Amino acid sequence: MIGIVSGVLGLIAAVTITVLIRRDKLHIAHGLGWLITALMLTFLGFAPSIFDAVALKLGIAYPPSLAFALGLLLLVIKQLSNDIQHSKLRVRQQRIIQRLSILETEMRRKKKAQEERAD
Repeated sequence: MIGIVSGVLGLIAAVTITVLIRRDKLHIAHGLGWLITALMLTFLGFAPSIFDAVALKLGIAYPPSLAFALGLLLLVIKQLSNDIQHSKLRVRQQRIIQRLSILETEMRRKKKAQEERAD
């Protein structure tokens, strides 16, 4: 029963993510990773024996521990991805601020030069 519930929850998550992407509430670059995760949850929910078999082949005696380890790994990767994007946006913001400052300075010089010519 738990497998069916997990599978249905995975399907609901996949549909929700798809709707968010289509409505431009979630960027495709972020949504794709979440969609893959939701589809994996759906697959593992409907076929947990495959996951158990893979865990046992890897020598893991308690298969849910593999799920927790993979989940933790995905969260770390997601956080790293967010930090990289945040860093890129900060650099871009700084460059825009610098360009704006240069433009404002040029405008002040031109305005001052026009005022001096008018006198």
